[in-house]
Amino acid sequence: MTAKDTGSLRALRRTNSERMLSALMEHGALHRAELARICGVSRTTVSTIVADLITGGVVIEAVGDQVARAGIDASEVDGRARGFLQANPAAGAAAGLDFTLERVWCHVTDLAGRTLASDGVSVDRDTPWQERLTAGVGLLDTLLAQTGVDRSALLGVAIGVPGPLDLQTGVVGPSLPGQAWAGVNVSAEFGRLLDVPLLVDNNTRLEAVAEFTWGAGRGERDVLFLGLSTGIGAGLLVDGNLHHGGSRGGGGEAGHISADPAGAQCPCGNRGCLVQYASLNAVLDTLHLDDIDQLLASAQAGDPDTVRALRAAGEVTGRVLANICNLLNPGLIIIGGELARTGDLILEPIRATLRRSAMALTRDAEVVAAQLDLGVRAGASGAAALVLRQTDQLVAALLAGTDLRPNEAV
Repeated sequence: MTAKDTGSLRALRRTNSERMLSALMEHGALHRAELARICGVSRTTVSTIVADLITGGVVIEAVGDQVARAGIDASEVDGRARGFLQANPAAGAAAGLDFTLERVWCHVTDLAGRTLASDGVSVDRDTPWQERLTAGVGLLDTLLAQTGVDRSALLGVAIGVPGPLDLQTGVVGPSLPGQAWAGVNVSAEFGRLLDVPLLVDNNTRLEAVAEFTWGAGRGERDVLFLGLSTGIGAGLLVDGNLHHGGSRGGGGEAGHISADPAGAQCPCGNRGCLVQYASLNAVLDTLHLDDIDQLLASAQAGDPDTVRALRAAGEVTGRVLANICNLLNPGLIIIGGELARTGDLILEPIRATLRRSAMALTRDAEVVAAQLDLGVRAGASGAAALVLRQTDQLVAALLAGTDLRPNEAV
C-alpha cells in the first residue's frame, strides 16, 4: 500500500469517526445499527471505529435510563439493549461566553451537551472591553470551580460579541454606538489568558446555533434565525452548518437590508434599512415608550396604537423575509429578540406578509418564535454548542494518541 493510499484511508477513517461522534452528540443514545444508517457506513465500520472511540474514552455503552431518555425501547432493536452507544459526558467540557451591552453570560456543558453550569453578571454600559474580558474569564473560572472541571478539560471556549466580525483579521467591526469590542481582536486578547482552543462569532449567529441545537430548530436542517432586538441580525444554518458569508464572514446583517429605498438614511450609509422600522428601538420610538416592559404591558392591554405599530413592524419584516426566502428558501424561520415576546401581534403580520409576498415555491416556510432564553443566555449556550459542533477539532483533541490503523475498516 502506498503512502498516498495510507493517508487517504486515515483521512476517511477520521471522517467516519467525526460523523459518528457528531451523530451521537446530536441524537443521544443510538443503537449501532442506527448509527451505521445515519452515518452511511457498514456495521463493520461502526464496530471497528467505535472500538477505538471506546478505548479512547470518547464513547461509552448506553444502558438503562440513558436509553430510556433517548425515547427508545431497546428490546425492539435486535432484542438487545447492549447495542446502544452514547458520547461519554465525562470525556470533556465546552464553554460559551456571550457579551451584550450590559451583561456577560457563561454556559458550560459536558460532551453530551448537558448543562453543567450557567450564570451571568451585569456590567455598566460604558465598561471598557478590558474589564469585560476580565469579568468573562473570572465568571468562567467560577463556574468551572463549582462543577469541578479543570481548564485543561475544556475542549474549547466560544465567545459571542455584538457587531460584524472580520474572519480575515479577527477584528470586530463597528455596530451599535458605544460598542466596547469595536476594533478589538477578541480571540487574540482572550488567548493571552486562556490556553484553550477559542472560537469567536457574532452573538446573533450564536443564538441561531442555540435554537438550532436545543430550541425551536431542533430536528431541522435549514433554519434562518432573525433577532428583532436593539439591532436586527440573522443567523443561517444550511444542512446543519452555520453560514458566515464570504471569506470575511460578513453575512447575517439582515437589519441593513433596505426595506424602503426612499427612506431615511441609515448610519450604515444605506437608506430605509429594516432596522429603522422593525427594531425594538424603532417600535419604542414610534410609541414614545421607554423600554420593553412598557411595550409588553401595552401589547397585553391591547392598546390600538401598539397593535398597529407591531403590525407595521411585522409587515415590513415579512417583506424582507419574502426576498430572503425567494433567494435561500429556508425550511424554518425563527423570530427571536425582544420583539418576539409580543407573540402573534408581530408573528402573524410576518407570516401573512411572507405568504403574500414570496413566490409560490418559497412562501411555505414556517415562522415560529424562539424557544430559548433571550439574548445573552441563548448566545452563551449557542457558543458552547458551537464548540461541540466543531467535530473535526473534537475528534482530534479527544483521540490524541489513539492509533487509527489505516489497514482496518474505514
